[in-house]
Amino acid sequence: MEEQTWKEQEEKPKRTLGGIKTMPFILANEICDRIASVGFHANMITYLTEQLNLPLVAASNTLTNFGGTSSFTPLFGALIADSCAGQFWTITVGSVFYVLGLVSIFMSALLPSLRPPACPSGENCKEASTQQLWVLYLALLLTAFGTGGIRPCVVTFAANQFDMRKQSVASRRWNFFNWFYFSMGMATLTALTVIVYIQENVGWDWGFGIPTVLMAFSVVIFVGGYPLYKKLKPAGSPLIRLVQVVVAAAKKRRARFPEDPSLLYSNKELDADISTDGRLLHTEQFKWFDKAAVVASTDSDPPNLWRLATVHRVEELKSIIRMLPIWAAGILIVTSSSHLGSFVITQARSMDRHLSPTFEIPPASMSIFSIIAMLMGLVLYERIFVPFARKFTGNPAGVTCLQRMGIGFVINIFATIVSAFVEMKRKQVAADHHLLDSPHAIIPISVFWLVPQYCIHGIAEVFINVGHMEFLYDQSPESMRSSAAALYWIAISVGNYLGTFLVTLVHKYTGKERNWLPDRNLNRGRLECYYFLVSGIQLLNLIYYVICAKLYTYKPLEQVKDNGDEESSYPETEQKFLDNVNVAREVELGFNHEAV
Repeated sequence: MEEQTWKEQEEKPKRTLGGIKTMPFILANEICDRIASVGFHANMITYLTEQLNLPLVAASNTLTNFGGTSSFTPLFGALIADSCAGQFWTITVGSVFYVLGLVSIFMSALLPSLRPPACPSGENCKEASTQQLWVLYLALLLTAFGTGGIRPCVVTFAANQFDMRKQSVASRRWNFFNWFYFSMGMATLTALTVIVYIQENVGWDWGFGIPTVLMAFSVVIFVGGYPLYKKLKPAGSPLIRLVQVVVAAAKKRRARFPEDPSLLYSNKELDADISTDGRLLHTEQFKWFDKAAVVASTDSDPPNLWRLATVHRVEELKSIIRMLPIWAAGILIVTSSSHLGSFVITQARSMDRHLSPTFEIPPASMSIFSIIAMLMGLVLYERIFVPFARKFTGNPAGVTCLQRMGIGFVINIFATIVSAFVEMKRKQVAADHHLLDSPHAIIPISVFWLVPQYCIHGIAEVFINVGHMEFLYDQSPESMRSSAAALYWIAISVGNYLGTFLVTLVHKYTGKERNWLPDRNLNRGRLECYYFLVSGIQLLNLIYYVICAKLYTYKPLEQVKDNGDEESSYPETEQKFLDNVNVAREVELGFNHEAV
């Protein structure tokens, strides 16, 4: 299918593909997709505990396991998109799987036979049967497969519609990504308010049915723009190229290094499709892999890539290896935040949520404060923080992406500590009103006590999540950017699995009478101790991250000049690197960077 697409593009050179005319299709698709996905996930902890009658810890672990799986599948989606299928078809097929998953969970909410009997009292409730749980697991698995096709490709596919290397495009005020991220934020807020309200007050069949219809509609819109999209040909599997370097180095493990590194094998034509922004330069780190580029008398021309690799391909592997320690530091951040979709919602359900005598805030809608804080934080970061920091650092970006992540790590620790003190306050009020043994009673303390921790987590995301993705996008080889986006989601995947592991250990080994995370009555638990434990883990992770950031070396790049075929080579320092990737940063962050 993709081969035919590329031929059609070659046969019609006069027709300009991509550009602003694709915006209505992509934005409409992503708005519907975001409302559907957020509306499906935001309130799942309530559905599992209130409708399927699962214990709190089991429900929380189900969601973190699902989050881990759905964040791991993007690795396979990225490899498929980069190697053979292309981004358009990967997104389309992934979206179809997602629709099937939503249909499954909708049927679970619609048909009484797929749910246990209602249990308003919350005591001695019959849990969902094995068959009923399998319907739930099928739905979660299908949506996880769908996520694998959508997440690693959406941002890069949208970026491909515009030639962001052109200064005239990069400097336009209407920059596509400003609208893209603003639309995603508004869609998320819509899901957290409207969809969650429908689930809580109208019914779960409507609450899941509307996201299902919206997701199906988004697929139709996306496919409708097919004739207009710019669809780039995959450059081959990046994973295979990395394996080829390792195999070639192993085969030549006894080869001698040349005294002059410039004698290592280099082939501009061979690397042309994977180095349009410039080839990677040789570095002295991980020199064992350089043996893959040592030319032997037995090597053929063209080379057998399982015996001889170019310097650029060797440096691709080195770049990925250098990134891994920094990437790994983001895992425990996800672990520490995995409770936001379960325990905090359970806390909110036990608090006074009235905005007026007749209107209550749905517990899952409390996440809007995190989203609002993040959206406001992104704007303030660019308009206030960056100019302020620039005066002290001299860096056009204010701070480096590594410094940005480090600041976020500190803020996130503070957010978790605040969560612990708020839980202590909630339980103190419950004790004062003799409600510790009434898990379904409403404690006379405002739910707005939870707002500070949500807002602080949102501000932390401005620094951590965006900085983390920016780092992976900028420092990964250009032909592996979909795979780099998948690395971001894999960190989330591993973090969710570790969150499940941590909650399971805490629940198992903190006793029965004063268990930190009890199954039914959070008032008798010690959730604040769990938060303090997570804060300590984050502190150790911060120390590890600072050490890795100090030792990190940015990738060296050979630049290709715009006015000819001449090339200039230099070891890329941190400052030069940041100056030269403003366009790449804009692709990820969606903000227009003014000239400095």
